[in-house]
Amino acid sequence: MDQLTIITILLPIALGIIMIGLGLELTLADFKRVTERPKAVLVALFCQFVLLTLVAFGISELLHLAPELAVGLVLLSASPGGPVANLYSYLYKGDVALNISLTAINAVIAAVALPIIVNIALAHFIQDDSKIGLQFTKVMQVFSIIIVPVLIGMTIRHFKPRIAHALNQPVKFFAIGFLVLIMVGAISQEGAKMLDYAVQVGVATSLFCIASLNIGYFVPRLFKIDEFQARACAFEIGIHNGTLAMTIAITVLGSTTIAIPAAIYGMVMLLFTWIFGWLISRKDRKVDVIEVQISGIKT
Repeated sequence: MDQLTIITILLPIALGIIMIGLGLELTLADFKRVTERPKAVLVALFCQFVLLTLVAFGISELLHLAPELAVGLVLLSASPGGPVANLYSYLYKGDVALNISLTAINAVIAAVALPIIVNIALAHFIQDDSKIGLQFTKVMQVFSIIIVPVLIGMTIRHFKPRIAHALNQPVKFFAIGFLVLIMVGAISQEGAKMLDYAVQVGVATSLFCIASLNIGYFVPRLFKIDEFQARACAFEIGIHNGTLAMTIAITVLGSTTIAIPAAIYGMVMLLFTWIFGWLISRKDRKVDVIEVQISGIKT
């Protein structure tokens, strides 16, 4: 059994564990909570599935990405966020409850929207009838990759909350460690291609990451959504599930080249998300300084 075959088998397992872990954090109340913040949710979904798709197409055309790399970038743009977005929102004082609700609704919508967006990208960039299209069976495969593990996790949480609580952290650590090993294997398998495309795809994914975070923050602010909800939207929209994109690229589309943008994005995203979080949290430090000064004057 060659290395690529092993990766093809193990990557969906790693994603399944990650998505079960996501389900362990969700309840039906998280879906119901969407109705409490309808404007924030609608704006975030518009950014996620419309604006970011256009941005991915635009960057691909601007940088003249190879067709499969362009499809990979669009696939990445349509991939929802996840637990990492919730963590960043917590660290930088976003509305974590909104994050969790967005994660829940994003997972459901992505199961339907992602195949449609990928089909458009395949038709636009590859333009080869023999390679175009996620047919019904593959669409159902994408749906099962996203939804089924989440439902398993939610079911465990609903009927066995103590077990869900006990599994939460171990599942996260196991999934991260497992995923790192698989990504190292994937990168070594496609090492030559990664080096060939590193600069071009690095620029593309960096631009995409920066655009995602800024769209996720400033578009909600334009719609008068408050600061803390805008931060939640920024991280939910700005952080994409690269594991999901890699899994679909390798196991559903059968292309390691399409997976390259997601693999490189996983590396650049951490840096730009940290910088973005530091920048938006500066105003918190300014407020703290002002409050200390006012307190000093009063005393």
